[in-house]
Amino acid sequence: MKRIAVYCGSNKGVRPEYAAAAQALGTLLARETIELVYGGGRVGLMGIVADAVLQNGGHVIGVIPEKLVIEEVVHEALPDLRVVKTMHERKALMAELADGFIALPGGFGTFEELFEVLAWSQLGWHQKPFGLLNVANFYRPLMQFLDHTRDEGFIRPQHHDLVLVENNAEDMLRRLRKFRPPTEVKWSHPAHKLS
Repeated sequence: MKRIAVYCGSNKGVRPEYAAAAQALGTLLARETIELVYGGGRVGLMGIVADAVLQNGGHVIGVIPEKLVIEEVVHEALPDLRVVKTMHERKALMAELADGFIALPGGFGTFEELFEVLAWSQLGWHQKPFGLLNVANFYRPLMQFLDHTRDEGFIRPQHHDLVLVENNAEDMLRRLRKFRPPTEVKWSHPAHKLS
């Protein structure tokens, strides 16, 4: 695993645990020589995780839309900043560059990114692992909702299991490395296997 895309808030949140988790994840990625792919911002948890990677000698690839390349938002100290035209291009490039995905706490943008890569995985468009870093039980309500959608028949059990959940970065990285994608995609015959 050479690169991991991290989705997270452009705010720090109210709990100090969120910033600490972003710092720990960035430090771990640098230590494990895994490049960070992220949204290119210097604010919130985004900035914290990027700074932690850089401060520990790691490599960071930022992907940011033109409209967000403003002094208050963009991280100008990145060794690799890729400016794209739209949010759609940003998400597609981040997914293409990454070998796996981790979501720290965040808001609408984080949720939108994480659900998109999960939907792509469910459809068999990629076979990359995805994990929720459940800092201070931030994702507990979402996990309960995903259980509900499975129980109500809207998500198959094997696709529900695409979401790896851990409380710390070390355990998450271990799970991502061990991940094996399901052999059944959403719109295939049950006997169809992915190659």
